[in-house]
Amino acid sequence: MTDASPDERDSDSAPEALHLPRQWRDNGWTAQVIKNDNDEGWAVAMYRDGEAEPALVGPWTMGRNKKDPKPLDTSAFNTLVKTAAEVIRRHEQHLQATLHPTVTVDWADQRIRVALDIVPDDDAPQATLSAFDAAGELLASVPASPGFRLNRASASAWAEGGFQRPK
Repeated sequence: MTDASPDERDSDSAPEALHLPRQWRDNGWTAQVIKNDNDEGWAVAMYRDGEAEPALVGPWTMGRNKKDPKPLDTSAFNTLVKTAAEVIRRHEQHLQATLHPTVTVDWADQRIRVALDIVPDDDAPQATLSAFDAAGELLASVPASPGFRLNRASASAWAEGGFQRPK
């Protein structure tokens, strides 16, 4: 346990909750109602704590006077958090599928899983091509080009060629 006072410990944790008509912060998220650039209504931007860019930006409802935005409330905020979290989850799934594609092929009377693991880097991207048996045991692993196109045909050809480094 540190010697910090309760106030000092709280300042290191998540930002304090804030519930204003145009800004709502709670549970690691901030919703900010903003005027559209083209002066056609309002939008809401959802930020995850610590992120500079919004996870989600979408239209926001006009208030009863048809001029000002509808104020944020608990129900709307919770719906926005759920939607923004889903957007982030889908983005992470897409990135995972892009950087770590896998295919399953038949080789030597068994099913094997072939995986391409790409390490993106602006200066020197790298990739590793690996084969695993049905039990998950590594059969082969070689360096590959990050641009290698992994599909059933290329995986089969690699296996049939003795798991040599692809050209």
